[in-house]
Amino acid sequence: MKAVIAGLVVALSASAAHAADVRILWYSDGVEGEVMKDLLSRFHEQNPDINVTLDNVAFQVVREQLPIQLEAGQGPDIARVTELKPLSRHWLDLTPYLKNVEGFEAAYGDQLDWMRPDNSDIIPGFMTQITLSSGFANKTLFDRAGVALPGEGATWDQWMEAARTVAASQQVPIPAAIDRSGHRISGPNLSFGANYIAVDGSPAPVDAGVRAFTEKFVGWNRDGTINPEVWVTAAGTTYRAAAEDFVNGQVAFYYSGSWQIPNFSRQIGDAFDWVATGSPCGPSACTGIPGGAGLVAVKYTKEPEAVARVMEYLASEPVAREFAARSLFLPANKAVRDSGVEYRTEDPQVAAALEKLLAAQKTTSDEAQRLPGWRWSSAYYGALVNRVSQVIAGELSFDQAYARIDVDVRDAVAAAQ
Repeated sequence: MKAVIAGLVVALSASAAHAADVRILWYSDGVEGEVMKDLLSRFHEQNPDINVTLDNVAFQVVREQLPIQLEAGQGPDIARVTELKPLSRHWLDLTPYLKNVEGFEAAYGDQLDWMRPDNSDIIPGFMTQITLSSGFANKTLFDRAGVALPGEGATWDQWMEAARTVAASQQVPIPAAIDRSGHRISGPNLSFGANYIAVDGSPAPVDAGVRAFTEKFVGWNRDGTINPEVWVTAAGTTYRAAAEDFVNGQVAFYYSGSWQIPNFSRQIGDAFDWVATGSPCGPSACTGIPGGAGLVAVKYTKEPEAVARVMEYLASEPVAREFAARSLFLPANKAVRDSGVEYRTEDPQVAAALEKLLAAQKTTSDEAQRLPGWRWSSAYYGALVNRVSQVIAGELSFDQAYARIDVDVRDAVAAAQ
């Protein structure tokens, strides 16, 4: 990997001449790269016969360059990725190399299907954290405007109305924002009754649920409720977050996800109070989309035994607990999740937000729970973000966009097969 962003390379040299070299391709949402650097330094102290190099790159590098490397039978030994199912044919089965297969499955079995090839029972890795899409409110703006935060069961319409009222009262430019992401609008789509998965597991055509929320969403972009710049200043499937606007106090309500919490704590500080809200409700559900990043072994590695030792160390309960506590993420390890995490932060807003999202997981719909392990999720998300952006920009009508989403997904399936 040539493109190393921020220059973070952890080279842990071994004294043994026969040391195995293991390279990890990593990206960071917040501080977790520094946490991983520290954890790996301790691993090396215990395992001097293994060199570990951590390449901490931009997420876009992982998303765009890693698939090309994998198709060529190359790549790192281990990678942190979110495109788990689509790339699953490239993952190594760690089962023959793990010391405690049953323990690994007990700790991470709930999400193993997210990263396995269909109809497979391999163990390719583990989730470094669980994420959940969610709303965030600038509580200080709401308080100053004298507007109560909409409570449990509040609808998307109620949240948008409250955000408009707050923005007008406090003269902030953006009532609400949603990341430019097909994943991000999928929770609302499902809340309005959408279903992406046909009975046979193939992609279903655009349905009434997708149409219902898309038309509200486009309307909010056109009337200024939602900042349209987030969606129309990028092209294709390019991801764009609206976090900077929220951090700068320019947005009353922001729909993103749990991965933003460490950044909010670090960047907002005591500038204003903010809270996680969970996902607003539609007629069918009040759901976000679960997900997360997985740390997976690449089957083209020349050091499978060393890779397994690194993975088993990082997946162990004490290491997973420390990683969650220091990175401020929702844990994936079942034992850690069940017993709770004492997060290492002096920011009370962080603990409250994480507790809110742990509770919000209970409202995640069955349809949403299926998407992380569905092979065609990324294809559907990509088609959504591209075509909905074109509707907002006035380049396509709704009907044209819906037809092209179906074609885009069909083309992606055909290309993959």
